[in-house]
Order: sequence, then C-alpha cells, then structure tokens
Amino acid sequence: MQNAAKPFPRVLTIAGSDSGGGAGIQADLKTFGALGAYGASVITAVTAQNTLGVQAIHTVPPETVRAQCESVLSDIRIDAVKIGMLPDCETIRTVAAALRRHPVPFVVLDPVLIATSGDRLALENTVETLFAELVPLADLLTPNLAELAALVGNSPPQDEKEMLHQGANLLGRGAKAVLLKGGHWSGDTARDWLVRQNAEAQCFINSRISTRNTHGTGCTLSAAIAALYPHRKQLPLAVAAAKSYLHGALDAGSRWQLGRGAGPVAHFWRTVR
Repeated sequence: MQNAAKPFPRVLTIAGSDSGGGAGIQADLKTFGALGAYGASVITAVTAQNTLGVQAIHTVPPETVRAQCESVLSDIRIDAVKIGMLPDCETIRTVAAALRRHPVPFVVLDPVLIATSGDRLALENTVETLFAELVPLADLLTPNLAELAALVGNSPPQDEKEMLHQGANLLGRGAKAVLLKGGHWSGDTARDWLVRQNAEAQCFINSRISTRNTHGTGCTLSAAIAALYPHRKQLPLAVAAAKSYLHGALDAGSRWQLGRGAGPVAHFWRTVR
C-alpha cells in the first residue's frame, strides 16, 4: 500500500509586481516554489523597477484587486496569505474585505511602505487604514526599520533597544506579533527579534553576509514564513526556518552580477548550483 502524498501548502501573495524580478510578486512566487508550496497571486500594483530602484508605479484598480481575490479565495483552499505592497487606502480596504469574506488560517502582513532603496511604495498615507483594516486580521507583521518607524510615527530606531521599544508600541496598538529585523545594524551577526502578545521576546541570530545583493530580502522572508508556517504550526519554528532559507539565498546570491545596483537573492539556491 502506497503512502499518501504529503499535502503541500497553498499560499496566496497579495502584492505588487517587480519588473526586475527580485522583489514583490515575483520574489514571493519564487520563494513559494523553492519551499515546496503552491503559489497563487493577486497583483495590487505594477512597478517599473530594476536593481537601481523604482522608476514608475501603476496602481491596479481596487475593483480588479477585489475580482482577483474573489477568484482565488472562492475556488482554492488557501493555507496562508502574504500581503505586501498596498499602494492606497482603498486597496487596503478591498483586501481586508476579501479576507473577512474568506478567512484563512495564517496571514503575514509585510507593510511595504518604503523599499530598501528608499523609494516610497505607498502612494498616500496608509498607516491608519492599515491599523483599522488589516492589522487585526494579521498574525504577523514584518516591517523593515523605516516602515517600523512610519507605523509608530517616529524616526527609525538607532539601536536594538529602541527597535524593541517600537515593536512593543505596535503590540500596544493591536498587532499580534511583529518580527523586528536587525539586518541593517553593523557587526558580525544579524539579530532579529520576534515579539508577541503575552510571550517573551525571542532573538534569532545569523552570521552577517557581506553583499550588496539584498533586493527583495523583506519580501522573500515574509513569503518564506507564509510558506513554512502551514507545516510547522508554530510561529518561532516558521521564522527560524525562513531565516535559514533567506541566509542561504543571500549567500548564494552574493556572487551574482545582475544589473548595476543592488541585485536579488538566489531563491532556488537549494536546487540550482
């Protein structure tokens, strides 16, 4: 008698498209595939983007975003959702309404407000709408340092203590859990902290990789957590596994020469040498 096939996670990304292929929808789908998950997508914006930055943004009409969400969520059993770029308040409301109509077991909200390059990806002030509509539906927030500061209405944290304080601020405003990413600090190690309601903060430490190819790291990490959580069912385990995957992708991608700026990570590093 043959063993039953192991079920694969079905993960939906709701995010913007990156024409350079290193971040956004493209990075998410690559990450899902690399980690053995089936990926579906809802595109919220189309960007003209490469290793040098973002040159243009076209917002997908909210009605089209709604139709995409309805098509996927009404037909395919989705185990986890990763939410990335939401360019305006109406898009945020549209996505939140879709998730209330079709609840899913696990939601990662990567509040893509400012790209690593410094380009603004939210076309209007969306912070209050995020807190009102999507933060209550999210199981985990994964902001970068600039986004963390924007969410709490402060300047970017200058050290780990200040970062943890801003994370506690988000918990106080209703976030269930926040992954505070310390990859921008100096030193030989990169220290990330997972802070949760009614739980002790947990630190995740990796050796630092010297590379300029960091485009899409935030998208990749949040997508990896979404892909890995359905099998692990414990947030710290999913975060640890996702960080290990990203560390390998950064290491493999550090040797790439792609474009004239910050290149992407090597999403398929485990299968392609």
